[in-house]
Amino acid sequence: MSDHLLVAIGQNLKAIRLRRNLSQESLASLADLDRTYISGVERGKRNVSIINLFKIAQALNVKASELIDIGVAHD
Repeated sequence: MSDHLLVAIGQNLKAIRLRRNLSQESLASLADLDRTYISGVERGKRNVSIINLFKIAQALNVKASELIDIGVAHD
């Protein structure tokens, strides 16, 4: 079950990032994170911390809850 959640959060992140026309590298820079970390989160391979979730949300200009909302489109 937890793997499913990580994948769903990653899909939400990727869909929002693409809607903002940002590369993983650009998002990572805005969030002060490593590009490989963003990639791992998007692929459901990383369990994103609350602090990093908020950094990513702020960089994307969305609420953190939007990243963890399983109802958000999954591209």
